[in-house]
Amino acid sequence: MNIHTVSEVSSYLKQAIEADPVLRDVWVKGEISNLATPPSGHSYFSLHDKNSILRCVMFRNSVGAEHLANGSLIITHGRLSLYEVRGDLQLIADLVHPEGTGEKQLELEQLAKRLKSEGLFDESRKRTLPKFPSKIGVITSPAGAVWHDIQTVVSRRYPLTELILSPSLVQGDEACEDLIRAIVQCNQEPGIEVLIIARGGGSFEDLSAFNEERLARAVFASRIPIISAIGHETDVTLADMVADKRAATPSAAAELAVPDSRELIRRISFCSNRLHTQMRTILNNARELTLRLPSNLMASLPDIDSSRITVDEHLKHLALLTKHHRSMNREQLGNYMTHLRSLDPAQTLQRGYSIIQNGNTGEIISNPSQTKLGESIEATIAHGQIRAVITDVRELNSRTKHS
Repeated sequence: MNIHTVSEVSSYLKQAIEADPVLRDVWVKGEISNLATPPSGHSYFSLHDKNSILRCVMFRNSVGAEHLANGSLIITHGRLSLYEVRGDLQLIADLVHPEGTGEKQLELEQLAKRLKSEGLFDESRKRTLPKFPSKIGVITSPAGAVWHDIQTVVSRRYPLTELILSPSLVQGDEACEDLIRAIVQCNQEPGIEVLIIARGGGSFEDLSAFNEERLARAVFASRIPIISAIGHETDVTLADMVADKRAATPSAAAELAVPDSRELIRRISFCSNRLHTQMRTILNNARELTLRLPSNLMASLPDIDSSRITVDEHLKHLALLTKHHRSMNREQLGNYMTHLRSLDPAQTLQRGYSIIQNGNTGEIISNPSQTKLGESIEATIAHGQIRAVITDVRELNSRTKHS
């Protein structure tokens, strides 16, 4: 006998429920009760009918949370799971609609949600249309009024553009494949800069080809920017949401695709007149400047006479300064010479002084302690030198005899 813990049983049930393909993709209808919306943004509620209650959780950013209210009858899509902590069976809802919404509409919105999560509807990936396209591809039925309307608008607004019709079914079971073929064909046609996919109005069923996932992905994969004009203004298909631009009608799509030549002519005329006015202003200013130029040149000529007088005055002042500095320098030089002469040893010797040096080393003797008896000394006097031998040494103010 195998004995399991509560956690083991709960984990097994959770895995079994989530592995069931039916329970992973289930639609449930019921009335809401016990609705709770904590600050996290998630919604917790119960769905019940006459006999049963099913706990539900709907995480924030899911589709249709605005329809949640106690007592409301809804249809919700999600997957069943088990909350192991309490052992509660619960539906994790990702889509909610009020009761009465058709099954096909619910499936379409679920598909739209998935394509949106993959980034097919992102505005950041949608391309800017060329301003002056030379060739436009049109994918529509050649039998309807759509093709005629597009031709009329383009020929009126911008006849320089060439229209290339890629005929296609726009309704019925084979329409999706035919539309995809036309997109691929136009992408292979050289020179096409914009594609228009268009058809007139119709019921939800009439427009079903434009809600096919395969067509939405073909529009997304097109290298050429696409303008969609499918149905009436209130009809929005998956192809509209993936297209680079959406127009309310085929005629509006043609207006988006090409500029208005009359408006271009008006703008060119306005720019031409503005340019003419600016050039006339520039020429008038230049003419006035040319007429004033001689008088301006005369006024700007230097006063040569005044400049000459000023130069003469500066030269006189410079000469005086030079003379003054030379006199001062001469006087200062004489003082330096006098001072240098007073420091000349020859002048000192002329007054009877002598320079005594050691006869062997040449060392100048200024102190008796530098000498010894019997040493040879040399005395330099004003007019020669005298050699002598020391026989006696006396210090100043002393009669002591050293021997």
